[in-house]
Amino acid sequence: MSITKPSISRLKHFSLTLLCICLIVVPADNQAQQLIPYQGGVPVAPLGLANQTLPEGPFLYPTAEAMDIRVVVLTRAIEFPTSLAFPDAETILVSTRHGKLRLLRNGVLDPEPVTGGPASHFSGGSGLPGAIHGYIDLALHPRYAENHLIYLTYTKPMPEGGSAIALGRGQWNGQALTGFQELWVADDYTNGPGRIAFMPDGSLIMTTSGGDAQDLGAYGGKVLRFRDDGSAPADNPFADQDGVKPEIYSYGHRNGLGLAIHPRTGEIWQNENGPNGGDEVNVIRPGRNYGWPLVSLGRTYLGPWQAGDRPTHEGYEPPVVYWMPAIAVSGMVFYTGDALPKWKGDLFVGALRTGEIPGTGHLERILFNENMEELRRESLLVDLRQRIRDVRQGPDGCLYVVTDEQAGAVLRIEPR
Repeated sequence: MSITKPSISRLKHFSLTLLCICLIVVPADNQAQQLIPYQGGVPVAPLGLANQTLPEGPFLYPTAEAMDIRVVVLTRAIEFPTSLAFPDAETILVSTRHGKLRLLRNGVLDPEPVTGGPASHFSGGSGLPGAIHGYIDLALHPRYAENHLIYLTYTKPMPEGGSAIALGRGQWNGQALTGFQELWVADDYTNGPGRIAFMPDGSLIMTTSGGDAQDLGAYGGKVLRFRDDGSAPADNPFADQDGVKPEIYSYGHRNGLGLAIHPRTGEIWQNENGPNGGDEVNVIRPGRNYGWPLVSLGRTYLGPWQAGDRPTHEGYEPPVVYWMPAIAVSGMVFYTGDALPKWKGDLFVGALRTGEIPGTGHLERILFNENMEELRRESLLVDLRQRIRDVRQGPDGCLYVVTDEQAGAVLRIEPR
């Protein structure tokens, strides 16, 4: 039977009437968005996926590039590790947020901490707003084979109270740091992540966070550049300007938790946490402004866009990679080894949590074309639900990862 136009009209009228009745009888509470609790201006994170115990392993994974891998757990007994370094082929040094250095030799953890490091300060819970880490990052001097110098960033307790990020170095004798020397300390009490890496010219790069990222008279929210003795190079972009910190190399950064030198170009690659979204990977160029807090590709923790009506980097240096939602980017490395050949040239970035949900940390692999334009990404180790704090390439060509957990682990990613 065909439906006439009057019949269609009556059906529309009946549907609208039924809709109105439904709107009237549905309780108002069922239409409202649930109220989210906040603490310190940040939504209280759900804990349904958090605090997962890492199994003993090993773990076997297929990967997107048709290269199976095995993940070996070397230890699960380092409290909140922050970074790692390789003084030689048998040794791994691990720094911790509680201001200790731990030693693994041939994959076995020494039960006693390494001696010779500086006093440091930590506070707050790792991953919570305002957390301060004691020992932050490690880097070997470019001529380490000759001088055995290991550089450390740490949070120094200040004599008059408070703390500040500091840079120092000591000689590694195979068992301990000796002759540790403080090279630089932030005189404006800047704290922050303090990632470090040596450039091809032998100068040292460091990230900071906090403070006014647009203020060239403050260290917070900057990338800094030093000579290997901790002094400011004369060719830094603002070295000869009054009222400007001479160590500043770039500015407008939020929270730089990852740093890597591109193996082919020698360029500085830095990553930084956005707020709720807008995590970035940037190529750092001298004197450039990267926009924080004036522009961002993320939202504030309360929901609105950080930069206003829509995300933008107009007028400032844009990122080469970004995330929305945020993954809480952390340690970062370009892979150059032969053990995992289908990943050669790829960028690996640690993730502490995804979408503001604890228990969603993982490792991300990013593939670029020959012009360093992003082609694809792969998420790895997702099912382990660990906060990945740092990732490095070892002398054996494998990747090594540390997990930012109470029972922190060192993981080795190797061919299956």
